[in-house]
Amino acid sequence: MKKLLLLLLLQPTLILITNGQLPPLTVEKIMRDPKWMGTSPSNLQWTADGKYLLFTWNPEKAATDSLYYITPTATTPQKSTGAFRNTAIADNQARYNAQRDQYVYAYEGDIYLANIKTGARRRITKTVAIESNPQFSFNDHKIVYTREQNAWDRDVQTGETTQLTNFQPGAATAASTPAFTGRGNQPTPATNRPAVSNNKQENWLQQDALENSVVLQRRKQKKDEADSMLKLFKEKTLRTIPLEGKNLSMLSTSNNGRFISYRLSTTPTGKTAIVPSYVTESGFTEELSARTKVGAPLPAQELFVFDTEKDTVFAIKTDSIPGIRDLPEYLKDYPAVYKEQSQHPPLRPVNFFNINWSPTNDYAVVEARAQDNKDRWLLLLDGETGKLSLLDRQRDEAWIGGPSANGLPVFNSGWVNNQTFWFQSEATGYSHLYTINITTKEKQTLTSGNYEVLKTELGPGKKYFYLNTNEVEPGQQHLYRLPVTGGKAERLTTLTGSNLATISPDEKWIAILYSYSNKPWELYLQPNSPATAKTKPVQITNQAQSEEFKSYNWRDPELVTFTARDQAKVYARLMRPAQPPASKPAVIFVHGAGYLQNAHKWWSSYFREYMFHNLLVDNGYTVLDIDYRGSAGYGRDWRTGIYRYMGGKDLDDIEDGARYLVKEYGVNPKHLGVYGGSYGGFITLMALFTKSSIFEAGAALRPVTDWAQYNHGYTSNILNEPFSDSIAYHRSSPINFASGLQDHLLICHGMVDVNVHFQDVVRLTQRLIELGKDNWELSVYPMEDHGFVEPESWTDEYKRIFRLFETWLKK
Repeated sequence: MKKLLLLLLLQPTLILITNGQLPPLTVEKIMRDPKWMGTSPSNLQWTADGKYLLFTWNPEKAATDSLYYITPTATTPQKSTGAFRNTAIADNQARYNAQRDQYVYAYEGDIYLANIKTGARRRITKTVAIESNPQFSFNDHKIVYTREQNAWDRDVQTGETTQLTNFQPGAATAASTPAFTGRGNQPTPATNRPAVSNNKQENWLQQDALENSVVLQRRKQKKDEADSMLKLFKEKTLRTIPLEGKNLSMLSTSNNGRFISYRLSTTPTGKTAIVPSYVTESGFTEELSARTKVGAPLPAQELFVFDTEKDTVFAIKTDSIPGIRDLPEYLKDYPAVYKEQSQHPPLRPVNFFNINWSPTNDYAVVEARAQDNKDRWLLLLDGETGKLSLLDRQRDEAWIGGPSANGLPVFNSGWVNNQTFWFQSEATGYSHLYTINITTKEKQTLTSGNYEVLKTELGPGKKYFYLNTNEVEPGQQHLYRLPVTGGKAERLTTLTGSNLATISPDEKWIAILYSYSNKPWELYLQPNSPATAKTKPVQITNQAQSEEFKSYNWRDPELVTFTARDQAKVYARLMRPAQPPASKPAVIFVHGAGYLQNAHKWWSSYFREYMFHNLLVDNGYTVLDIDYRGSAGYGRDWRTGIYRYMGGKDLDDIEDGARYLVKEYGVNPKHLGVYGGSYGGFITLMALFTKSSIFEAGAALRPVTDWAQYNHGYTSNILNEPFSDSIAYHRSSPINFASGLQDHLLICHGMVDVNVHFQDVVRLTQRLIELGKDNWELSVYPMEDHGFVEPESWTDEYKRIFRLFETWLKK
């Protein structure tokens, strides 16, 4: 009976999958496991020797993706074998020597050395310990790596291995080497020679005994000579550096091998929230460790340099950094606090993001940011003296961010040569590329204009920068090639949409992940030159759209703009029905994350929502998807437009978009709906709580209801901290405006959400109950985190959203 019931339950799904024709769209069809749509390649990486292009792909619709590869001359994708994966080392895993004819890499806890020309590989370590982070140092004569939180080196020619640091987890003791003294201050070896006493009487007796015995004098002289010889030939012991309970990170060795830098951080002491998980294999409620909340105490960071030549350790001092005591402008809204701090400006804590040692000399560039994230400094560190000098300061009264500050440091800064350092900055209001001479401090602007340099990569030959920008228009991404000396950038890609490009190590080929608004990602390959009839990109994969997926005519959204109330130009994606019904309903979708772009001409990460919007249009809805204030892709002023007031200009943009639909497309102003997840859920709540005359119904998915409950990294950037800027938190948190709810609200939330905690919606639920509101409902998903995983959950959630709109927007 159980088997029969299971077959009956599965039968509708089997029919749905094997039908082969998608129309008409239904929520059940589009919210299945995404494998039904097709499979796109991802994670493009050239091998370090440049022979293969690696990518993950799943044309077989297996449980997980597999590693595939092509070569520039054999472009039919091949599935990798275990033997291939053991030797196919990705370019981003390798560290090259100066000549780029050898590279080192870590594999399964050991270090390997490879020769690019011969293909020969040599295992450098074979231990039970885990070795990692290999790099060439000592002018390429040695390989430096990390083992058990210490730096080691191995001579490439002789194979001699040397431990370079001796970090110990405990606190400094009387027996350990003093933290900031040189080897010359080490105590001499113990002998049976009488120690010098502090007692005057004992010292007098010792001297008197020597003066009255020739034998004692002769023996003392022999012992002193022996001690001197022992001290001369005794190998110096490696300094012990106590960590004193702090966390070690960012261990790096200078290219000449002399300096070793490292960062120490205290352990966070803030209280961590707990997320209960109710549906578990054990049958018991289990607790998931989540995160602290905004305003919790942050770790203190220190940066140190160990000079191995002088055997000294020094801490990088931050008290002389320009502007380190500057007060933020928002404090002026709290006059008493501002007056007190103005009299004695505090030294702001600093976080160290990166240290980048020069290719040949004793200098490094340190990227430091104020812990309040209102300053980023690029500082030149003199390894010999420990002194810092300013190369560049970017100050933002809102917060440091944008493409120049996101992602790994390798994507926003580095050395061109031993005198020139490159970096990105939002100094002009848009993220652009700069270089600076570390000696003259002369800065050169390499790109400019009202567009964003989204990513920069210095080519392996160090002749060109490769830039991914949206110069054509905010809704497209293209690759450019720019000489390191400046000049005109050449556009290398031509396909309309997004071109996410990866340059081969020999700079001969460009691998491109390309997509368009209604066409998922596919892999293309082209020579590294501006595209022409002979060099145009060649499509490599063709599995992103299944036959079932292609059986529906997916809409190409219009990329439109409208003017906001403050005259700003707002970008949006629009989809309209050919013949709207008499009710003329419309839905505005609000993307999540805040700093994200969705009004563009490439395949959206919100692909389920995109398909749902096609379903809505099939059913007569007009759908508008807005890149409101705070979205990515439009420069610094747009990014920070929500500073100290989330639910301010961003919500105004949503309201102005609604009015745009009414004015330009005849949408019924009484039949407007709004929905979104995460930040989009937050905006939906603010819209229904504070703009009740605009929207008839809204669905808030996994919404933030009180920003004081969210994490520190995201929230403190935008709203500062609850105890220091209560004004910003009060006006930005929906729970404070729940009394304004008049229209129809659906809330959906996963109960094991470790990002926006389920506690958020529970607190709002209690508030709505206390207010006597009865025009809302809550749907909970006991086994879902912030991003849903299970098709059943997606299906249930979107069936409820569709029913909400069908019920209230077509009356």
